[in-house]
Amino acid sequence: MDDLDRYIAEQMKDTAFRAEHERTRLEFALTELLISSRMEQDLTQKELADRSGVRQSNISRIEKGQAIPSLMTLDKIARALGKEVRVSFV
Repeated sequence: MDDLDRYIAEQMKDTAFRAEHERTRLEFALTELLISSRMEQDLTQKELADRSGVRQSNISRIEKGQAIPSLMTLDKIARALGKEVRVSFV
């Protein structure tokens, strides 16, 4: 367990922190996945925008956690990265 994991584990004892963490965990996971997928292919935001048809400013806002993309936007981005969006309830 690294320092960040220990810090988060400690903070999770705080009810307000835990609630906010749960509220934003999906957004954070999506942001992390988008950035890592783009960087694995050595693409800039502009290059991804050109491939996907999604404006670079929108990609930037999504990656900064300032916007939550629609499923249609996610699908455009995923296809531009050679991936697909899968949604499931488990």
